[in-house]
Amino acid sequence: MENTKWYFINSGPCSPSYNMALDEALLDWHSEGLIPPIVRFYQWNPATLSIGYFQSVDKEIDMDAVKKLGLGFVRRPTGGRGVLHEHELTYSVIVTESYPDMPATVTEAYRVISEGLLIGFQNLGLEAYFSVPDTEEKRLDLKKPKSAVCFDAPSWYELVVEGKKVAGSAQTRQKGVILQHGAILLDLDEDKLIQTFKFSSDELREKVKVSLSKKAVSINKISQKPITIDECKVAFKKGFEEALRIELIEYSLTEEQESYVKEIEAKRYANDEWNYKK
Repeated sequence: MENTKWYFINSGPCSPSYNMALDEALLDWHSEGLIPPIVRFYQWNPATLSIGYFQSVDKEIDMDAVKKLGLGFVRRPTGGRGVLHEHELTYSVIVTESYPDMPATVTEAYRVISEGLLIGFQNLGLEAYFSVPDTEEKRLDLKKPKSAVCFDAPSWYELVVEGKKVAGSAQTRQKGVILQHGAILLDLDEDKLIQTFKFSSDELREKVKVSLSKKAVSINKISQKPITIDECKVAFKKGFEEALRIELIEYSLTEEQESYVKEIEAKRYANDEWNYKK
């Protein structure tokens, strides 16, 4: 049986506001039936701190440090916690909730979509597996995250190697469409990440920093040889194709579509009112 054809966009490094605007635009176009489901890969220029839709800038983020470090800043349309996008490949998957065999629950849909990540890590020679909390205490921990830092702990069905989180994902559902996007870590600068968050004391800051190094790890910390962004793109593209039984067809935006992305960017993600609203 022939595999279903999805679109594939490899955006390369883009501004934080453009990255989020394009993800939203793809969701809109897919909801209107203008494009099929899509997988997109992208990077960030400059390196950026993104925060989850529900996070509070005033309470959680040290904006002076963000500016001092020369980082971009954007609020995602998805939930989750703060992520430093620097040495990574970011992916997004846009697909209707009614897609064949797509589970109705957020958790199980994570599992199906993240199967592509699992196979991608395996294609790189890494023994990745899904994080599934095995005790009631761990399950309760997921409902009360210890800090505003994304990689402080793995959630349901996120990818783990040697017991440490190697990819963090977030999901939203709008207009009957699932948008899941996430960060695949090639390298992680724990010092820089921790500097961007507010803590009630230096002791807590140090505690979270130590905790982070125990709970998160980058690909190049555990790989037998250095792995490049381009190698990641090949491995994870194949991973999504195999996991979702699809064929990914390269796609480029039209001028009209680019204009629509710019409209969303100006209205929301390049707008302080959106980014600092909570």
